[in-house]
Amino acid sequence: MQTVPLTLVVMTTEPTTSRTLAARDQLGHLMNKVPEVTVYFWLIKVLCTTVGETFADYLNETLGFGLTNTTVVMGVAFLVFLALQFRAKRYVPWTYWTTVVLISVFGTLITDNLTDGHGVPTTTTTPIFAVLLAITFAAWWLVERTLSIHTIRTPRREAFYWLAILFTFALGTAGGDMLSEQLGFGYLTAVLIFAAAIALVCAAHWGLRLGPILSFWLAYILTRPLGASIGDYMSQSRKDGALGLGTTVTSVIFLGAILALVAYLTVTRSDVTHDDEYDAESLLAEAEAEAHHHHHG
Repeated sequence: MQTVPLTLVVMTTEPTTSRTLAARDQLGHLMNKVPEVTVYFWLIKVLCTTVGETFADYLNETLGFGLTNTTVVMGVAFLVFLALQFRAKRYVPWTYWTTVVLISVFGTLITDNLTDGHGVPTTTTTPIFAVLLAITFAAWWLVERTLSIHTIRTPRREAFYWLAILFTFALGTAGGDMLSEQLGFGYLTAVLIFAAAIALVCAAHWGLRLGPILSFWLAYILTRPLGASIGDYMSQSRKDGALGLGTTVTSVIFLGAILALVAYLTVTRSDVTHDDEYDAESLLAEAEAEAHHHHHG
């Protein structure tokens, strides 16, 4: 398995081992349903988070859909592609990344509805979503005994995976808005703060040997407010200290970049997790989960 020598890439992969035919037959999993973590993964992830922020504002404000209508439309679109993702037997780039774009928009709208529609401050929604995400991770680990993305091969694990991602996007939106708007740091400062936080995670992974699974999810959570802050900095008006490109231009730029990268990955399949390469820690966790379920069954 080839990985790009980038800090965020390396810190997400654990030692792999070839799976024996007996292990494959015993576990009987589908192929992994999510991409291998390469530089392309992080690029598209940040692009998706930026689009989640700007496209939601584009539909809600620029086109005048309104917050409720935008939420309904994007919620339906998200559920349609989530169903397609669950029906797929393996990782399909255009299905997976369209689902990520839509869950990014929908996660943004959840926070916007609470903040703009019901007046709940981001200083309240941020810790609420943090707790919900922590509960999701705890339930996932208790049931499956691993949070590794190399084991997304069953519907139950995939459900935990997408629920966690939904809460990371809602949390990231709330945290980014809290820092840049409610606490008055401004968009560019928020970008720098979240970029520095990701750098600290990288340093902890390399210098303090922070585990790869924990490192991955911390970086995943932090890239959401990073991308949202980048989107706000590019699209919001200059009088608010931003670049003033508008939500239309910003959304088109980032959606175009996502389309180009996903097309490239579809052709090259360079981010597909090969079935003969399987994470050793996750294989052990699966065996532990099977034994745990058998013991309590």
